[in-house]
Amino acid sequence: MGVSMSRWGNDLYAGRRSYDVVGARRRWFLVATSVVLISAVLLGVRGLNPGIEFRGGSEFTVPGVEETTQQPAVDAVTGIPGAEIPRVSVVGADTLRVQTSQLDDVQTQELAAALAAAYGVPENEVNSSYIGPVWGQDVTTKALRALVIFLALISLVLTVYFRDWRMAVAALVALLHDLVITVGLYAAIGWEVTPATVIGFLTILGYSLYDTVVVFDKVNENVRGVLEQRRYTYGELANLAVNQTLVRSVNTSVVAVLPVGSILFIGAFLLGAGTLRDIALALFVGILVGTFSSVFLATPLLVWLREREARVAAHTRARLEERRAAATASGARDTVTVGALVPGQHLGTRSQPRRRKGHKPGRRQ
Repeated sequence: MGVSMSRWGNDLYAGRRSYDVVGARRRWFLVATSVVLISAVLLGVRGLNPGIEFRGGSEFTVPGVEETTQQPAVDAVTGIPGAEIPRVSVVGADTLRVQTSQLDDVQTQELAAALAAAYGVPENEVNSSYIGPVWGQDVTTKALRALVIFLALISLVLTVYFRDWRMAVAALVALLHDLVITVGLYAAIGWEVTPATVIGFLTILGYSLYDTVVVFDKVNENVRGVLEQRRYTYGELANLAVNQTLVRSVNTSVVAVLPVGSILFIGAFLLGAGTLRDIALALFVGILVGTFSSVFLATPLLVWLREREARVAAHTRARLEERRAAATASGARDTVTVGALVPGQHLGTRSQPRRRKGHKPGRRQ
């Protein structure tokens, strides 16, 4: 019979059930590094596909078309001298969006007439707009500036709040991990990066940071006074914090990803709302990747950084040596795992003496 979610969560919180997330940190570091490298290679080789808001140019919207084939639009733009090969996309069920390089007023009128004739719609229904390259560069600059300011403020706040710069470093590494993977996916599939996409990037950074701070807050609570006791190591108490917040992380992610998935798969793909697709993909991927980094990357990286500290390293070595000596003296196998609670021991509880068969409370045998 399966274990209920409530019982599973209670067992994780009390330490009766434990997953050795911190102890397997090399595996998670390898997975995270591999995916980040693949995303970076895709980003360097394929590059991003910036929307017209970033690169500038002329945009035409052709509504009410019976057939949304793109070749007539390509042929119409090709017939305009000086126009680059267009980017044609379908918006909704019967609307085409055609983007090309900057056109003057005469070229704009000629292309609008050509598109109207190609798709059999009145010329006055073809809408055109122009976005200058200066405005696009200004949007790019402000987006990068917002990202830098965001990361700087987060580093300062985390350092002050937790009084530990290592937590700020681990959180920033997790944030960059989420950002690089999400941007790399956009480079892989070739979707346009629009201002809505940038908003999605910043949103997933906030979500990932929130999840990481919750885990770190529990870590900070568990490891308080860790060097003054001899029962657990820093890694074991940090691993307990990950297990105690695991159910909350999973539930929060599921609740968040369901509506975003509906926007992406129903709103964007089935209903054809292209503007929703720009932000929905970033949110969908970012939530999933952010959950992974908060659980499997941030805390293991924090433990790795803290165990580089002399006092924490000495405490961990002394505790493990005591366990090995006790295991050898009792004839048990010499297997000690850093990062997982010792079986049969969990925080805040004491092992109860085993009752003899037939013994009843309050009755002497």
